[in-house]
Amino acid sequence: MTLTIERPKTKVEEQAKEAKKAAKTLSGLSTKEKNQALHVIADELEQQAETILEANKSDLDMGKEKGFEAAFMDRLALSKERIYDFAEGLREVAKLDDPTGDVLSEWTLENGLNVKTVRVPLGVIGMIYEARPNVTVDATGLALKSGNAIVLKGGSSAISSNKAIAEVIHAALAKTKIPTEAVQLITSTDRAATQELFTMKEHIDVLIPRGGGSLIRAVVNNATVPVLETGVGNCHIYFDRDANPEKALSILVNAKTDRPAVCNAAETLLVHKDWLKEHHQALQETLEKNSIRIFGDEHIVNVLPGASIANESDWENEYLSLAIAIKAVDNMKEAVEHIDQYGTKHSEAIVTENDAQAETFMRLVDAAAVYRNASTRFTDGGALGFGAEIGISTQKLHARGPMGLQALTTVKYMMLGNGQVR
Repeated sequence: MTLTIERPKTKVEEQAKEAKKAAKTLSGLSTKEKNQALHVIADELEQQAETILEANKSDLDMGKEKGFEAAFMDRLALSKERIYDFAEGLREVAKLDDPTGDVLSEWTLENGLNVKTVRVPLGVIGMIYEARPNVTVDATGLALKSGNAIVLKGGSSAISSNKAIAEVIHAALAKTKIPTEAVQLITSTDRAATQELFTMKEHIDVLIPRGGGSLIRAVVNNATVPVLETGVGNCHIYFDRDANPEKALSILVNAKTDRPAVCNAAETLLVHKDWLKEHHQALQETLEKNSIRIFGDEHIVNVLPGASIANESDWENEYLSLAIAIKAVDNMKEAVEHIDQYGTKHSEAIVTENDAQAETFMRLVDAAAVYRNASTRFTDGGALGFGAEIGISTQKLHARGPMGLQALTTVKYMMLGNGQVR
């Protein structure tokens, strides 16, 4: 007789199983009940702001000891204002239309069988992210509103903040119809816990990684669970020969300096040589005024004093700081080819008054978001009217661009018959 020895269930597996069970209950709740829960969580976050800030201070102190860069610390840092913004974000999600239950199409076959395509929750979402405690709140709100349970795995650098936020969320959910088990935080900082989540296909329906390139590649390359891939943002702005100089420079400053550490900030400027010849002085003054460090090709180094020669990694780099790569090009075709080679399919922009050039650029560039005469900073769920977002998808299947509530649903075919057989 062969003895079968079951492997002991790990903490992560238990959490995933609890989330799956809670997802069943959650999928049966009304929109009103889900919205009420979001309001309760929002109120609790505001009431417990000081507790969360105290935990965040521990993470920031650890970050200083480890010498984290300023951009990283900015993503990690919380303030009372930011926490109130999280809370308000949940209230905004509560105002959004609930996609679950929407009938996308309906028809009746010749035999009388009625067919409907209906939006339903994905089930259990696994969220893997780095030093952004706000994701703990944003992802929870979107998951719950769309009827999904969620298993959260934040980075070790934000572990104290995430624990405090999760405790507040659980305290709030205990006052609602949503089971507290619908929101799970993996508190282990061991990489093995993350890798375990990659392969828990029987309990997790989809993984969403949100962070740097190495994290996203690790999830995409190792996961057996389906992945909704969010992308790093090596975003480009192209100044066409017919770009309005005032408009162009204003867009560049906003896209580069508004929040340099976010994925929709501009990292590379491609500039037509004819435009550069006429407006290089204004470009130089704008970059200097905003303390933007320049890495350029030979043409740029010769035209813009203080520019450092760019190497291959500079064209690939997501700086997340006040640095930018600049390349002079002969035409739009060269600009598009550069984007094809180095872009991350996130957000790309052209500044031009030439309609034909703009149309061609927007048609040829392969990216989730393409702009004419506007900043790349608008690639954001809130800015585009989706409410909060769970990430920016740079892939082409299921969802692309800012992922709001609809991206967290799938479809189910529902057939209503009266004894039909085949």
